[in-house]
Amino acid sequence: MRWLAMILAATLSLSAWALDLQQAKQQGLIGEQVNGLVGAVQGNAQVSAIVNDINRKRLDSYRDIAKKTGTSLSVVQSRAGQMNIERTPAGQYVQLADGRWQRK
Repeated sequence: MRWLAMILAATLSLSAWALDLQQAKQQGLIGEQVNGLVGAVQGNAQVSAIVNDINRKRLDSYRDIAKKTGTSLSVVQSRAGQMNIERTPAGQYVQLADGRWQRK
């Protein structure tokens, strides 16, 4: 359970892009994926830059969590994805298991 708190803290501590990420999510440009990463719903260079930066930071955090807890990276990502999708507000996009985007 403690490592779930670390996942939550890691995904919430992305302050460098947080405002841009939130704006992009609110505009329907970026959504949460089942693998704990964000993806471009509609893309351009700026959206791709945000997605790449956020995902790089998230993967670094997920690797640290996996190492510290002795859990595989895929399990950490899956649990983080589930938590992120659950926390996504209505009206923003989430990716379904089949890869389609859906407004929550």
